[in-house]
Amino acid sequence: MPAALNTDEQAIAFSDRTDFDAAQLLHLYRQAAWAKHRDLEQTRAMLSNTDVVISAWDGARLVAFGRVLTDYVYRATIWDVIVDRDYQGRTIGSEIVRRILDHPTLQQVELFWLCTRMPGFYERLGFSAKEQTGMVWSRKKSKPSR
Repeated sequence: MPAALNTDEQAIAFSDRTDFDAAQLLHLYRQAAWAKHRDLEQTRAMLSNTDVVISAWDGARLVAFGRVLTDYVYRATIWDVIVDRDYQGRTIGSEIVRRILDHPTLQQVELFWLCTRMPGFYERLGFSAKEQTGMVWSRKKSKPSR
């Protein structure tokens, strides 16, 4: 798997390391309505508890990110795929997802799940909304029944 993607004469480097400054990720999160309220401490905790991370870099600048929670056999969920607005439209988001699906530690995973408000983007990458079932419980919106 190539380590870089050339877009507009720029080499974008990809990594699966998690030892980067979480403040850089927080900068990306500030650009998305679904993540703009996340804080640095929680972002650090999330990174330390995530199973697989794929990030994209333009030099020292974090320009895209995606992460996976998994049992490495049956199921994996893809979360937080985000591309810096200055880098959108250059296939970097697609490359993040492809590198997740092709990651060596995830080769046995039977099904990848994701929650998204961008179904068209993921359908172009082979995901199907027809097979998804599920429910969600929100700590902020719900109280468990007793």
